[in-house]
Amino acid sequence: MTELPFSKIRSAIVLVALLILAGGVGYRLGERRVTVGVTRDMRPVINTEAPAGKNVDFSLFWDVWEKVSRYYVEPKDIDVEKLVYGAVSGMVAAVGDPYTSFFPPKENKEFKEDLGGAFEGIGAELGLKDGRVVIVTPLKGTPAEAAGLAPNDYILKVDGTETVGWTVEDAVTKIRGPKGTKVILTILSPLSPEGPRDVTITRNTITLPYVTWWVKTPSEITEISAASEAGKIRTLAKRIGYIKLTRFGDNTNVDWSKAVEQILATEKTGGKLAGVVLDVRNNPGGYLDGAVYIASEFMKGGTVVSQVNSDGTRQNYPTDRSGKLTSVPVVVLVNKGSASAAEIVAGALRDSKRAKLVGETTFGKGTVQTPFDLSGGSSVHITTGKWLTPSGNTISEKGLTPDITVTMDPTKSASADAQLARAIELLLQ
Repeated sequence: MTELPFSKIRSAIVLVALLILAGGVGYRLGERRVTVGVTRDMRPVINTEAPAGKNVDFSLFWDVWEKVSRYYVEPKDIDVEKLVYGAVSGMVAAVGDPYTSFFPPKENKEFKEDLGGAFEGIGAELGLKDGRVVIVTPLKGTPAEAAGLAPNDYILKVDGTETVGWTVEDAVTKIRGPKGTKVILTILSPLSPEGPRDVTITRNTITLPYVTWWVKTPSEITEISAASEAGKIRTLAKRIGYIKLTRFGDNTNVDWSKAVEQILATEKTGGKLAGVVLDVRNNPGGYLDGAVYIASEFMKGGTVVSQVNSDGTRQNYPTDRSGKLTSVPVVVLVNKGSASAAEIVAGALRDSKRAKLVGETTFGKGTVQTPFDLSGGSSVHITTGKWLTPSGNTISEKGLTPDITVTMDPTKSASADAQLARAIELLLQ
């Protein structure tokens, strides 16, 4: 039996793995020679020289590679590209940070579509907590919300397959799918005494409305019409502005500015607003520059957020424009589904004395991921820093505790929003 030339494969693939890692963290590569090897499926492999100065013993890796290639019962089923992607994914996962992730081309495309505003799936932001896949927030008006999924629900299985050891990208790949198809999730709600339950969800096209708004008097606000907490405020004629921000994505800044212009335009006919409620409940975050842009609408200068980088340096992100709501009283609504950029805005407005926070303690996702696009359509997202509020408080893990805690009763109707009622009450005091 003739053995294949694995020595040539070895020099080829080690560079692919190291080159992706080196490029992802921003190393400058020097000149390299290009040689050609032949894989078992006879496809050429290029760029086989490792970057200079990288002394890593890959003997175990190649020992396994050779044994798999040589002894696997169906050699025709071995996909060299998948082996490389799997190796890189495992390397990145070994860092031990749930937000440092490798995205193969398909998953990278889906991630960008998500921030772009439309995709097909169930409509839930996913994360990792205690090493398990968890719902960060179900997006409003999506199949996930209709199925009753809630922030901090654990996903134990997807279509019967255990999620232990999965990355977020693994979960996204398995849960997303074409419109009209079904997925069965085994869900464990931390506060539920009933134990795990199976939830069947039909996938749909998810279109994300980044910004919604209205201007109303308390008697016109249907969300608090059945809330006992609203009390006497329903009889007041003062007008309240409300802005719901669902995500910090590609179109957020444009949609936000349109909403602010329209809200201010109502003052010409209806008079001055008593205040604005900024609702970032169940907002999973997104772009950092979007958070700075939104916070700048309310702040008269100063630092929005500080980033402590991996090299120990600290970078302050100040307001980036003259906002149009800097003199308007504001209250921010938060809950356990408020994460990342949403927490940055909430923390900045509180620390700058521009707003009080009402609701529940936020998710606690206080790290920044820098995405690096790689060849072939893949990317690696690396946690490169931690966020601090202007007062120097960390957001990571513990989240933001609201100034006024109001817990929502899930058994009550949508017209009994106690958190919104309390926020409006503060503005009308």
